[in-house]
Amino acid sequence: MRVNSEMKLFVAGLSYKTAPVELREKLAVHPSRLRCTGCRLKLGAGLSEVVVVSTCNRVEIYGVTPWINGKVHRIFELLSSGNADFTDHIYVKQGTEAVEHLFSVASGLDSMVIGETEITGQVKQAYQAAQEAKLTGKVTNRLFQTALQTAKEIRTQTGIGRGATSVGSVAVELAERIFDQNLSAKTVMIIGAGKMGEACVRHLAKKGARSVLVSNRSYERAVNLANEFGGRAVRFDECLSGMTEADIVVSSTGSPQTILRRADLEAVMPARRNRPLFLIDIAVPRDIDADVEQLANVYLYNVDHLEAIVRENVRSREQELSRCRTIISERAAAVMSRFSPPEKRSVPAPQTETGWALPATACA
Repeated sequence: MRVNSEMKLFVAGLSYKTAPVELREKLAVHPSRLRCTGCRLKLGAGLSEVVVVSTCNRVEIYGVTPWINGKVHRIFELLSSGNADFTDHIYVKQGTEAVEHLFSVASGLDSMVIGETEITGQVKQAYQAAQEAKLTGKVTNRLFQTALQTAKEIRTQTGIGRGATSVGSVAVELAERIFDQNLSAKTVMIIGAGKMGEACVRHLAKKGARSVLVSNRSYERAVNLANEFGGRAVRFDECLSGMTEADIVVSSTGSPQTILRRADLEAVMPARRNRPLFLIDIAVPRDIDADVEQLANVYLYNVDHLEAIVRENVRSREQELSRCRTIISERAAAVMSRFSPPEKRSVPAPQTETGWALPATACA
């Protein structure tokens, strides 16, 4: 398959490596909005193909266009709901660099937790959403299909995932460190029974936590998860009363709005007799208002605080990382040989650009 040499493949984005969570959350796209967001970007930035990847640690736009200059700024204007300046935090990669980057992302090599597997499913979900919305084409179809194949190859042919942990399990490790490696006398509350919440409950059970409370908008889902691991379900509208029992609260909902505010915790703390309350917010956008930290005996951690823990595991995997990068380099070269002639490897994020008017679209 040969692609028009005038068409350029690129990725533009930001991640935990370039931007703090308070900036990343301003661009985060809920899975239910991937199709409409991709549609707006395709029309608004004049892209011929586009896939939007949004996770707790990154927001990336993979696109195909005749030219890139002038479009990156427009893309992030369309994504942003405010006036924040993302210029210093954005990276832009073209051609082979863009291909290698996606392969690294899909394989978990660019994750905060090296070798984690959840990202592969998130990349697949992003691709399927774009495909269903007819936003992909020859380039992105081959690119993402090969990325998923490469992720599987790396998982089976290297040991990069051996002992790898998820963001949820690292949150549990943080909880252990807070209480000197002993959770046996502690009550932990999980808000959000999705994949990360389930990972938290699973690891808490392994660590021998005395009591695990699970709260979720779907009470049935909370009951099922709590029963599976010997915990107790709490109705979502009663989670504040449930916090009176908890020593640690781990929140990982998919809510686009804050679910715990300072006023909520101010009401809870007297009922706890002001016992210390540790909050671990691994959601993006964040579930918990940063202002709660100003309350006495309330301690808040977010997803960026987990990086220091997982960094400790990287050195032990350097040999496996080298093998993974070799596979990625080979697969990327093979993909690029099917596309256009070699392109420049990278461009800096544009400093000043002008956008164009957004065409009308049904995906508002």
